[in-house]
Amino acid sequence: MTDRYLSVDQVAALLGTTTRFPRRLIEERRIRYVKVGRHVRIPASAVDEFIESHTIEPIRRPRARYGRAA
Repeated sequence: MTDRYLSVDQVAALLGTTTRFPRRLIEERRIRYVKVGRHVRIPASAVDEFIESHTIEPIRRPRARYGRAA
């Protein structure tokens, strides 16, 4: 149990969004969360997993050998 649990406000600040976005993620069950009484907490590892799974890497295209023809 070494994971840090964040509130919805903390997750929103971490992601740079409004609190509505993490609440929607919770409602749609797109992120792991824990209910402690009436409070909702999101593990920091779940936020990291969410960011990692939605990160899109750029495509590296091979350079053309010759320039374009006019």
